[in-house]
Amino acid sequence: MRICFVSRRYWPAVSGMSAYAENLLRALIAAGHEVTLVSQYRGDQQGRAVYGGGPPPPERIPDGVRLVALESLGEQAVGNGLPADFEADVVTLRDTIAGLHAEEPLDLLHAQYGYPTGLAVLEASERLGIPAVVSIQGGDGHWIGTCCTTHRTAIRRVLEEAPALLIGSPSFRADVAARHQVPTERFTVISGATDTDLFHPSPDRPFGTLSDPPVLLYHGRIDARKGVLDLLEAVRLLRAEGRRLRLLVSGTGPDLNLLTQRAQQPDLADTVKVLGPITYHDAPAVYRRGDVFVSPTWAEGFSNTILEAMATGLPVVSTDVVGVRDCVRDDLNGLLVPARDPEALAKAVGRMLDDPALRQRLAQTALGQVAAEWSWPVAAARICTVYDEVRAAWPTRTTPETPTAESSPESPADFSCRFRREPHLL
Repeated sequence: MRICFVSRRYWPAVSGMSAYAENLLRALIAAGHEVTLVSQYRGDQQGRAVYGGGPPPPERIPDGVRLVALESLGEQAVGNGLPADFEADVVTLRDTIAGLHAEEPLDLLHAQYGYPTGLAVLEASERLGIPAVVSIQGGDGHWIGTCCTTHRTAIRRVLEEAPALLIGSPSFRADVAARHQVPTERFTVISGATDTDLFHPSPDRPFGTLSDPPVLLYHGRIDARKGVLDLLEAVRLLRAEGRRLRLLVSGTGPDLNLLTQRAQQPDLADTVKVLGPITYHDAPAVYRRGDVFVSPTWAEGFSNTILEAMATGLPVVSTDVVGVRDCVRDDLNGLLVPARDPEALAKAVGRMLDDPALRQRLAQTALGQVAAEWSWPVAAARICTVYDEVRAAWPTRTTPETPTAESSPESPADFSCRFRREPHLL
């Protein structure tokens, strides 16, 4: 099968979705498919500061995958003081797919993110007569459509018309379906997955081991919505109790500078170390530096970093929110607390640090579940099954529709949308 996978900010962004895409592409090549990756990227200074920026580096593209890198020029208008022109990027993506199809016919399109990539893939699907699959990610469900009529119309069109929709967890499916008033049956739940060959426990370190002092680890996107600033406050509270501990923070994102400034305050400076961006293949070594993984996120589609921590053998403290409660069960394979509650977070971390039997039990249970439910062979097989079902159900069309110069939505775009000013928050 000739598959065109269309992604948004593939690499070198520090992102669970980037890791997810790399693993899926590798699995598709291993299954004998021909794969082209069409990836947007931010090439401007602001985009590089927030994401790591730049086109996907060749060394991070799985062998056998053809790369087509597209600079997000419409989105980058924000760097010139203009509102981000997502519509222009949708046109570029759509027309690029059409050009690839003209060179050699594609069998299936798969968009990672419902907007803007999903909308571009939907338009290409309709106009070229190619079946399409769209993966709905965290930002699609939590933020797109809450901002303006333009984006609400765009994401609902994708949710209502895409031939197949993939989503990472039952709770996220219910949340998106209710918010956008689409049937839950429109979505196929395929949980997140991790590379259990890359992420695995250290053989010479028993489960539940603590360093002296104990090390808490946060790894992922540095964004207030991931709860990382709440974690700083929780550490401050734990230190006020007289506890000795350290916090390692790795990743990059829109709030990296703010986090770094707060971490340099006198009551945290000797406790918090900000590592900055860490590449995916360097991440296992970072996980092994921690004793307890803390993910105080406000909402997820499905948390790949939690799975990576579990696969590495770390006990997990996280939040009882959409996209987390599907993989973390309180007191079974981790501890859950309410989101945006540093006091509750500090209490749970303290409990984890004080109870070696609890740490060992939670970490061992989680590791077994990752191997059985959330490894890449399991996820890739499910995704390929969806591909086959979509192709089998796709109606034969001998004459594709003629592309037009205009992109959806047809009504004038609402340029007052807050994401036009801060597109990196999508």
